[in-house]
Amino acid sequence: MSTGQAVPGPDQAAPGMSQTAPTRLEHALAQTWPPAATMRAGPWRICAGRGGGKRVSAARALEAGAAGQIALAEREMQALRQPCLFQLGTADEALDAALAALGYQVMDPTVFYHAPIAHLAEMPPEPVSGFWVWEPLQIMRDIWQAGGIGPERIAVMQRVKGPKIGLLGRAADKPAGAAFVALDGDVAMLHAVEILPELRRHGAGRNLLRHAVQWARREGARTLALVVREENAAACALYEGLGMELAGRYHYRIQPQEDR
Repeated sequence: MSTGQAVPGPDQAAPGMSQTAPTRLEHALAQTWPPAATMRAGPWRICAGRGGGKRVSAARALEAGAAGQIALAEREMQALRQPCLFQLGTADEALDAALAALGYQVMDPTVFYHAPIAHLAEMPPEPVSGFWVWEPLQIMRDIWQAGGIGPERIAVMQRVKGPKIGLLGRAADKPAGAAFVALDGDVAMLHAVEILPELRRHGAGRNLLRHAVQWARREGARTLALVVREENAAACALYEGLGMELAGRYHYRIQPQEDR
């Protein structure tokens, strides 16, 4: 984690980044990875995460001027016994700067990738490289657990109301990975991609993504999207190698430990 200057918002495209605004993808992300509950508090959306991670626990600004009401969001998150955590996306530069001035630390700079289903579907998965499953099998739960995706995050998947599926990946004739896909309108979001360390570099991640594409195409999706931490160079290289493009970014700011 680091402190300092405001991090560029999603509208400030990096070299090589698509100019597609991430707002549609942010909406799909929220719908396909939902918190346990949400409430409106002034200009804020407050989320009850119930252990499901930062994405379902962070406060989001819904109106301009939220930078002047940070204390309100803090009180609401403290009432939920959650860390004071903010997710900063499109047009949040002023809020980002205000949080930085209060000593809030940057966490997990994250990027969106997306691509047309029609383009990705030109590359089918290898035979017997994956299966579509819902509810998740125990082996999928075990793979996720090994990667830090425990019951609280599986509960997030179970809360999704729209079309959804789990993916079990295979490599070297063994279970190798797991992932989750859910639909919001014509956008399919890929989540919780986890490959067992000993079976990486066997094409399991590539095949899981291609299975996600096949399912999403059947469900009528036109776009496949996902988010990944910027520091995950291997995953970013995989997605770019498959023809996916950057389409935005977000990050979190969390209250310093000594202020909690």
